[in-house]
Amino acid sequence: MTLFDHETFGPVVSIFRYRSVDEAVAMANASPYGLNASVWGRDGAAAREVARRLHAGTVNVNEAFAAAWGSIDAPMGGMGDSGLGRRHGADGLLKYTEAQTVAHQRLQGFTPPRGIEHERWTRILTRAFKTLRALGIR
Repeated sequence: MTLFDHETFGPVVSIFRYRSVDEAVAMANASPYGLNASVWGRDGAAAREVARRLHAGTVNVNEAFAAAWGSIDAPMGGMGDSGLGRRHGADGLLKYTEAQTVAHQRLQGFTPPRGIEHERWTRILTRAFKTLRALGIR
């Protein structure tokens, strides 16, 4: 069944027989894709444990997709070859951003002044920063 290991979109599903939960999880994770999955079972706690083991960006328990889609703070998106992006929540906003710090030392640099050893200079700076923090200066 090519549906199993190809990325598909739409209301389709592949169904396989399995002998154990471990075998079912291994079969589900055998695809390079991982956009969405569903786990169905009478025992909700056991179904959630199985869901945690699946390599998919969204795993729905006893539900196809509506609850996950409606969770606007959930970082929806795929795993594996199913995608790089995220939608919803902070992860959706921050997925393609990179944090960067640009620091400009305007006063004394962090290298020791001439004649002071590195170890002594480190102790002086550490003590100075602790004092500033204790005074509430950041």
